[in-house]
Amino acid sequence: MRRFNLAVLAALTLSAGLTAAPAQAHAGQRPPGIENCTATACHFDVAPGTYDVTVLLGGTAGSSTSVSGETRRALLPETPVPAGERAARSFTVNVRTPEGEPTGPAGTAGLDLTLGGSAPALVGIRVTPARHARQIFLVGDSTVCDQPADPYTGWGQQLPQYLGKGLSVANYADSGESTVSYLGNPLLWATVQPQIRRGDLVLVQLAHNDKTTDEATYRANLETLVAGVREKGGTPVLVTPIVRRWFNADGTLNNDTALLVNGLGVNHPEVVRSVAAAEDVPLIDLTARTKAVVESLGVEGSKALYLYNEKRDNTHTSTHGATVYAGLVRDALVAQHLVPKRLIRVG
Repeated sequence: MRRFNLAVLAALTLSAGLTAAPAQAHAGQRPPGIENCTATACHFDVAPGTYDVTVLLGGTAGSSTSVSGETRRALLPETPVPAGERAARSFTVNVRTPEGEPTGPAGTAGLDLTLGGSAPALVGIRVTPARHARQIFLVGDSTVCDQPADPYTGWGQQLPQYLGKGLSVANYADSGESTVSYLGNPLLWATVQPQIRRGDLVLVQLAHNDKTTDEATYRANLETLVAGVREKGGTPVLVTPIVRRWFNADGTLNNDTALLVNGLGVNHPEVVRSVAAAEDVPLIDLTARTKAVVESLGVEGSKALYLYNEKRDNTHTSTHGATVYAGLVRDALVAQHLVPKRLIRVG
């Protein structure tokens, strides 16, 4: 691929069935930047960093386009545009190596975007370095991370689609991690902490793999993470873990398996709540929020949130479930004034 000129808007003519040529393009003229895109994907040869992306959607026929990027991150929800009209949408994306899980493969250098939706139509695209973006770092496990392969999807993978230009998600969640291993692996906390800047948010959801961690150690590890974020001028946000889909006979999830109480009797959500209160840290009680959703859907309806049908898995979420749970996180961020409403996508 040729290097993309970041200062230029690339007016793109895709396949005839996908979109019409931009109005300003003359017949036979090759629009600038078209070499960066095919009918279904775009690649930009940029260095690791944070970038603002503006896409221009629409065509002669009605269209409906979504955009994902890097390791299956949802960046723009499906956006319908009436026939003959255009719609501009912007988002901010974090480009890093590795592009997915921090302990996973490096992935493809640069920025990769994939066009989806029922009738995708991309007319133009512009990519520029983000100069004033706030970062939302995610510290977590497999229920949060950028999962590399379908059907697995972490809620952090779906969160970016809810955010507008100016907010970027840097998802450093990693499969299999506990508070102990996250702090101990140089690819994880030791890599995240130096990147934190004043005004950044750091959401911490670690519990699912602390199965043998005693309460004193678990509490101390959370306190270490909180102190490390504050040391860099960031804002720590503690997040209780999503529930496991493990029903009692009465249709409730009031049991140790569902509510993340480990074999030593450590009630992870309660410890997280306690540390948040003691350290005056914002709390997103995702345990309570996901419990309410799962119980409201019941035994059958809640299967679609997890990978029960595909894998008999009651811990990891489907794309649908991850999207629902990411919406709960978005709502909590707005309700607690951790992010301004103007930076939340409304359409």
